[in-house]
Amino acid sequence: MTAHASAEIKNEAGIHCRPSTHIVKTMMGCPASVRVIREDGEESDLESMLTLMMLALTHGTTVDVEVTGEDEDHWCEEVVKLLETEYDFPQD
Repeated sequence: MTAHASAEIKNEAGIHCRPSTHIVKTMMGCPASVRVIREDGEESDLESMLTLMMLALTHGTTVDVEVTGEDEDHWCEEVVKLLETEYDFPQD
């Protein structure tokens, strides 16, 4: 089975380098297969911060999340929470 959800990017600066790094590090222990998919079909498996950054997720963008495997509902909720976080990283 596969868990599905949508997430809206709420971080004002989008999902740039620091949030991408945080999200990928958090998901490293995930035993399931995770995909974040933009409306145009571009996707990231959250195994690399670069592939996540290449999605160019800006504030207000909505993405689909698909998680397949062990404890998929939990991990799907976790990905949505991470993508919808308003990160408070200092601005460079």
